[in-house]
Amino acid sequence: MSQKHQYHSIEKILASVKEKLKEEHKLFEMFKNCYTNTLDTTVKSMPDGTTYVITGDIPAMWLRDSVAQLRPYLIAAKDDPAIADILTGLSKRQFQYIQIDPYANAFNEEENGNCWEHDDTKMNGWVWERKYEIDSLCYPLQFAYLIWKNTGRTEHFDKGFHAGAEKILEVFSTEQCHEEKSSYYFQRQDTYFTDTLSRDGRGALVKSSIGMTWSGFRPSDDACTYGYLVPSNMFAVVVLGYLEEIAEEIFRDTKLADAAKTLKKEIYEGIESCGVTKTEDFGDVYAYETDGYGQFHLMDDANVPSLLSMEYIGYKGKRQEVADNTRRMILSEANPYYYAGNKAAGIGSPHTPINYIWHIALAMEGLTAGSKEKKLEMLHLLAQTDGGTGLMHEGFHADDDTRYTREWFSWANAMFSELVLDYCGYHIAY
Repeated sequence: MSQKHQYHSIEKILASVKEKLKEEHKLFEMFKNCYTNTLDTTVKSMPDGTTYVITGDIPAMWLRDSVAQLRPYLIAAKDDPAIADILTGLSKRQFQYIQIDPYANAFNEEENGNCWEHDDTKMNGWVWERKYEIDSLCYPLQFAYLIWKNTGRTEHFDKGFHAGAEKILEVFSTEQCHEEKSSYYFQRQDTYFTDTLSRDGRGALVKSSIGMTWSGFRPSDDACTYGYLVPSNMFAVVVLGYLEEIAEEIFRDTKLADAAKTLKKEIYEGIESCGVTKTEDFGDVYAYETDGYGQFHLMDDANVPSLLSMEYIGYKGKRQEVADNTRRMILSEANPYYYAGNKAAGIGSPHTPINYIWHIALAMEGLTAGSKEKKLEMLHLLAQTDGGTGLMHEGFHADDDTRYTREWFSWANAMFSELVLDYCGYHIAY
């Protein structure tokens, strides 16, 4: 994508981290590799001043991944206008895409008709894939807010942002009553059941008007078993709070602020009343998914938002004990995607083979750890499971880290970088 550039803020951070990790040579070298990799390989400045970011080994831009990939540069952007320009450029492009199709999760660089598959859904030339995922709309709101809070820049809060924000509210509200109000459908032929939606593309039946908003797919791009995906609804609650603040402080738009506030409250109450269930071994816990009729899916997935990432995304429920119980459950074999082997123990995903642990989940375990010692422990585990490449991967086998998926996965590199920065005392402002 882009040619290599030298950014003074990146060099300054690298020098500081090198000093702080002077006894951890491998950790620093891996950080240097991972932190510079995304800017050097996945970012492209467009003629209109926006920024296009590929996910790594796939030539398309995911709304979710592109934010996760560039989040660690929010710290550098504080005193580096060139990096701040890249971030605001990405935000502007994201909201252009949301106006084109708020149900799509990944987009092309131009209107060229490229796509992952020729799916049965409402495609257009810009859309690479049209799997509707709540988090695809949450991440751009979070990113726009964090740019403001970390750099003071507000030029990305333009008419495009406002129009995109209204689209997001419209979709979230519509999908609170998916059965009655939604026109969204998605079917993929000749594929795994996790890659398509049942009932002619409508997904498994859910109860309407319980407060939460429906999602067709998870952050892994796998189909939801039950349509109310609790971690993504948690994320929606948090970013709707951000939108409320943006509407009040930047746009002075009380109508937009009130709409965000009302929706935030409805989804929050839905999570706390319908997303919690009692277990024999762990007490009350948050389910990963529910249908509103009393069926719950107890698990967690490595992809973010996840139940493991509650604190990271900023969600706070009514009872802390429910969050604590949930964490104990998902970091145990009660979670069907928690794997333990000779090399590591951690959360994987139904998106990858059995016994494959994800670096994203290990990094998240470190980012949400309560002590600096635990953060360093997780950093060592990440460094010890790089398969000898000096970079992070998607999933690796719990017994053999040289068996891994995706040679080049920018999101995982970014999560490792964020954990290193967090350990070294660099924190993103909220």
